[in-house]
Amino acid sequence: MTGIIIAIVILLLVIVFLALSLKIVPQQQVGVVERLGKFNRLLTPGMNILVPVIDYVRVYHDLRIQQANVPPQTVITKDNVQVEIDTIIFYQVVAPEQATYGISDYVNGVRNITTATLRQIIGKMELDETLSGREKISAEIRLALDEATEKWGVRIERVEVLDIKPPSDIQEAMDKQMKAERNKRAMVLAAEAAKQDMILRAEGDKQSKILKAEGDKEARIREAEGLRQAQELEALGRAKAIQAVAEAEKTRVELLRASGLDENVLAYRSFEALGEIAKGPANKVFLPVRAVDALGSAGAIGELFRGGGNKEV
Repeated sequence: MTGIIIAIVILLLVIVFLALSLKIVPQQQVGVVERLGKFNRLLTPGMNILVPVIDYVRVYHDLRIQQANVPPQTVITKDNVQVEIDTIIFYQVVAPEQATYGISDYVNGVRNITTATLRQIIGKMELDETLSGREKISAEIRLALDEATEKWGVRIERVEVLDIKPPSDIQEAMDKQMKAERNKRAMVLAAEAAKQDMILRAEGDKQSKILKAEGDKEARIREAEGLRQAQELEALGRAKAIQAVAEAEKTRVELLRASGLDENVLAYRSFEALGEIAKGPANKVFLPVRAVDALGSAGAIGELFRGGGNKEV
């Protein structure tokens, strides 16, 4: 009976020993092990063996990116306006040993540094600059945190300014100003649209007049061109007609010459016809000086014809 009890006690001691010796660490976590009160090593993810009573796990650190909300802070701007700013910090433990022994509570340390830095930054900025300078505020807070947390084994991943709330009266005045600015922009846009409309209409009217003038010009040019061509064709027709008359007259003269009648004979015949015309009591015939000379020759020819006629009779 005593042996059974001793065996059970030994078994329980072994179980307790194994429970105290084996430590299972989840992924993305590490444990800080102290041996007799002094830092010994880090427990990595998986199964780890400790020496009971001698080894002690001081703390476990999560290596994932963590976030710390900073309580809303009421700060005063350079132009003496109180604003409430809400921020959030994203950080990661990169050196568990330093995060354990470098500072007692790095989360509170990050929050306190953020609050102090925020007051310093906003105290140098006016309200309008504060409302539009979220990126600048975040960058300066992160710079201040990086300098402090470098010794804590903590890396600041990101700083975000969630909200900036001015006092209600300032907010109301800003709303009125924004509304007035929007109305002003609306009127400016309406005026600009009316201006563009007038410009486009004037440009369209100008183009229409230009096109109409170009059309009238083209029509007049075509009309003048057609008239010129018609006149050229008419002149060409007249020239051809005159040429045809001249050719006919030339042919007649050649035929007369071929029949034995020369110019003197033709002149005589013309004067005979002229004499017949002059026989009328109301007819008067005026002859130029050169015609008188030709008349002498024609008279001689007449005598020749008369003599020949008498001979034949």
